[in-house]
Amino acid sequence: MASSLMLVAFLLPLVLVVVIQACDKVPDLRDGLTVVFATATFACVAAMVPEVAAGEVVQATLFTPFDGVPIAFSVEPLGMLFALVASGLWIPTSLYAFGYMRGHHEENQTRFFTCFALAIFAALGIAFSANLLTLFLFYEVMTFSTYPLVTHHQTAKARTAGRIYLGILVFTSVTFLLFAVLWTYVATGTLDFTPGGILAGKVDDSLVPVLLALFAFGTGKAALMPFHRWLPNAMVAPTPVSALLHAVAVVKAGVFTVLKVVVYIFGLELLQVTDASHWLKWVAAITIVVSSLIALSQDNLKARLAYSTISQLAYIVLGAALATSASVIGGGLHIAMHAMGKITLFFVAGAIMVHTHKTNVSQLDGLGRRMPFTFAAFFIGSLSIIGLPPTGGAWSKWFLALGAAGDPRDWVFVGVLMLSSLLSIGYLMPIIGRGFFLPAKADGHGHDDHAGEGIDEAPLLCTAPLVATALGCFALFVFADDLRALLEPLGAM
Repeated sequence: MASSLMLVAFLLPLVLVVVIQACDKVPDLRDGLTVVFATATFACVAAMVPEVAAGEVVQATLFTPFDGVPIAFSVEPLGMLFALVASGLWIPTSLYAFGYMRGHHEENQTRFFTCFALAIFAALGIAFSANLLTLFLFYEVMTFSTYPLVTHHQTAKARTAGRIYLGILVFTSVTFLLFAVLWTYVATGTLDFTPGGILAGKVDDSLVPVLLALFAFGTGKAALMPFHRWLPNAMVAPTPVSALLHAVAVVKAGVFTVLKVVVYIFGLELLQVTDASHWLKWVAAITIVVSSLIALSQDNLKARLAYSTISQLAYIVLGAALATSASVIGGGLHIAMHAMGKITLFFVAGAIMVHTHKTNVSQLDGLGRRMPFTFAAFFIGSLSIIGLPPTGGAWSKWFLALGAAGDPRDWVFVGVLMLSSLLSIGYLMPIIGRGFFLPAKADGHGHDDHAGEGIDEAPLLCTAPLVATALGCFALFVFADDLRALLEPLGAM
């Protein structure tokens, strides 16, 4: 039963692609069916949770192009979590996109929703991958399916961003990631994701850090410095795309890949014995701090959030590099916690732009009093990014800190996590302060920039999703132990 649900969930977004094209001339039907398919996909994924949590094997093979290396799917705890995040957040993102695209009078909406469905299809393919070949295939599908989303506006700036996006992601995956996959197959004779890893005794200890570097930097979607430039450049895309890039699918596919490779290809014991990931801890730490400092200097709201994302993704890479039970569970938790918090922040940025045409932090003075639900949601999402209770981000950062505190050599990384929280306060809280507590700036004629009385929020389809995801940050705090229990087997690998 679970295997059938997995295949149905995997195929529903692909079927939706055909449905969207058929409904090109009937946008209301197209959008309505998108929500129906998104909800059905999430329902199929959620229905598998009890069996996966009970330790049952859910797997299926499509075909075998090479001897012993099939295109196959298998659901394990980490993939289950990623599938829940991608399919679950597809629903509010779709609703938000309807309001945004119509409110902003965007063209080519059918193409937009087609590529969006393809990206979710690729995300579920990555989540359910049973081996490196399958993962690599869907990793590339995601890259090319999201390229038209980045270049949606077809301006010179959008085309330049698209070239950077495609150039960095394809270069890193073909030059580094594919080579790492081939090296793994030559060394082990298999590409299967296996509890405890497959590399122990197959690769010389001195070469394990090299192979790890190929995987870490080959996964360009993880946005480790210096292969991070594609992400802030992609902010030229519509805000629903930014939500997809930063929360639902693309970057989460990157850090999910790094974490899954560490757990199921290298194995925690191999990295602990060889200390092969120590250099990666420092790369992640530098990425966390430097990107946070850059975020402090950004006046454009989406750019500020983009550099925040780079920092937060490096949390998950740090969790993988620490290679302890607590750290990999913390890294897995942060996939969900960051997704919910950051999608809320991007929803807010888009709602502000649609309703007021403001894009810079310096333009937001007094706007919170006119858009209190929007700015309250931003406050809640910010608490989760900072890592404060009662939001989900508090738990993922707690487990990451526990993972670093286990070895005296890694205590510095506890400090990095704490410093990052302080820097997050520095680049997020001033937005709340400006919105609620500063007087609105006068326009060019000396009038209040936000003249008028009463609440004046963005359209309902922009506001309702951001309120829902803000409440989701609280829900993840309450149900964090259920997610931890789901991910607990990772710590034994």
